[in-house]
Amino acid sequence: MRFARCKTLENVSKTGKSIAIVGAGPAGLRAAGMLICMGHEVHVYDQMPEPGGLMIFGIPDYHVDTKSVREGVKELRELGVNFHNNVKVYGDGKGDKNLEELINEYDAVLIATGTWKSRKLNVPGENLKGVYVALDWLIDYYLYEKGYQPWDKVAPLGKRGLVIGGGLTAVDAAEVPLRYLKDKFGIEKVYLSYRRSRKEAPMKEREFNRLVEELHIEPLELTIPLEFKGEEKVEKVVLQRTRLVPVEKGRPKPIPIEGSEFEINVDYVMVAIGEIPSPPFENGCCGIEVESWGAIKTDEKFRTTRKGVFAAGDVKHGASLIGPAFKSGMDAAKYIDEYLKTSEW
Repeated sequence: MRFARCKTLENVSKTGKSIAIVGAGPAGLRAAGMLICMGHEVHVYDQMPEPGGLMIFGIPDYHVDTKSVREGVKELRELGVNFHNNVKVYGDGKGDKNLEELINEYDAVLIATGTWKSRKLNVPGENLKGVYVALDWLIDYYLYEKGYQPWDKVAPLGKRGLVIGGGLTAVDAAEVPLRYLKDKFGIEKVYLSYRRSRKEAPMKEREFNRLVEELHIEPLELTIPLEFKGEEKVEKVVLQRTRLVPVEKGRPKPIPIEGSEFEINVDYVMVAIGEIPSPPFENGCCGIEVESWGAIKTDEKFRTTRKGVFAAGDVKHGASLIGPAFKSGMDAAKYIDEYLKTSEW
């Protein structure tokens, strides 16, 4: 997987300008590969122990090849990109590096921190032991799998699991335990609850069918969770059936069916109902505004409301696939280069 647009800097003139990129996922790495080949000094800051973002720490190898990502990062290093890992950048002193200091230290800053936060269900019992945020659990597993933390940091599962959601994170939350940890945890059954039918699922109907046919996951389409039950640890989930109502635009809306509640027994639950942008600051910090739904506010040139600060990737436009994040980082790099050459804002 190549992030750089050039193979050598032999014919590239140095500009004397420096850029800090916050986030080493697909958007940040692609931008780094563009900017280093434009002659700028590039520094990439990331909170994880190696570059790659969720391509390394959130997506299984059978979807994104870790070796390929690492080869692309190696090429960036050889071109001169400076990586600062295990460094959390934040805007109010909560991290290892203050965002305001970073803005003052570099000629431009690109924020590409992606979508590392997950939506919550906000139903009773969500804080019981055994109810996990799927993305967080997957990250912990891959930190272990890649040798960055011990096994005891991975939360335990059990015989009967429930995955809630219809997107790609839900796919991985269902498949990874069954593919790699079935015997270790004695997993016997995994349910998949989705509020619509498989035809409307973001994971696509073919992927939904694969989970059912190949992994024998039990589908609970047209259901929503109402409550998690248990003394200290989750033991049961109350679900309610839904029906779909057509809307003028978009997918049909799921409407709860009164009196259709039922319970299933579980040992663990993975909540995978979507990720939201995760800017490295609270709204208003450093003069950078965010949209009402959490993304960093930008104009058509990827410029934020703070001079010299740009945003790209999922933190700008919401959760997406790797391709759109790549393109976003590439486009942002062009506008950063334009700004550094003209100082126009």
